[in-house]
Amino acid sequence: MTLLSDARVAGSNEAEASAATGTAARVWEALRTVRDPELDTDVVSLDFVGSCSVDGDGVAHVSLRLPTYFCAPNFAFLMVADAHDAVSAAPGVARADVVLADHFASDAINQGVAARAGFVSSMAGTEVGEAVAELDDLRRTFTERALMAGTDLVVRPLVREGATPEQVAAMTLGDAPASDDLRRLRERRRELGIPADDTDPLVVDPTGKTVGVDALPLHLRKARSYQVGVDANTSICRGQLAARYGV
Repeated sequence: MTLLSDARVAGSNEAEASAATGTAARVWEALRTVRDPELDTDVVSLDFVGSCSVDGDGVAHVSLRLPTYFCAPNFAFLMVADAHDAVSAAPGVARADVVLADHFASDAINQGVAARAGFVSSMAGTEVGEAVAELDDLRRTFTERALMAGTDLVVRPLVREGATPEQVAAMTLGDAPASDDLRRLRERRRELGIPADDTDPLVVDPTGKTVGVDALPLHLRKARSYQVGVDANTSICRGQLAARYGV
């Protein structure tokens, strides 16, 4: 396993990604599809990539790092597994070698992901303890939270500009101005199996049910609380990562 002390990058992941060419550039782009499930932000933007390179045989070597030694192992497992899948599918990559470094469950996670063993089997008999279920439900829970937070990011500017509850409740996705936040909201809806075309309602709950005008104020307050939580946790994680690795 590559230790981060031997592989720290100079500058941010964004600088490394921008400078990459060929297959390495495609690996960085693949890593942009990998999200911290709690923060709903990709590992490149978060500077969670400790190192990234492609050797002459087309083997992509990626080391991930997290803000603390004791970051939740279930979240860590998801990110390493997702990174392995994304990098493996990148054009030009013959094989992916993706590891998590400097984490109390690194060995169990790395071995489990490499063996495609799943979370329960990977954690069995380790210092993490017995896992009782795979992570599909956890992933969906945080995708639902991301949908709520994304609703806040898209709708709050409309309300600031004077849209009434009646108007917001009647809006479709096509009525909202194009933005990265709207694009991401559509993506989260599709991940949850919720329609996300221009003619579909703008505000829906995590099951896909349209939120009517009477329920809208409470729904938007909940959406705002989720986004505040994401912002706070992201700020904390960035600070911890900077303190740990000097990035």
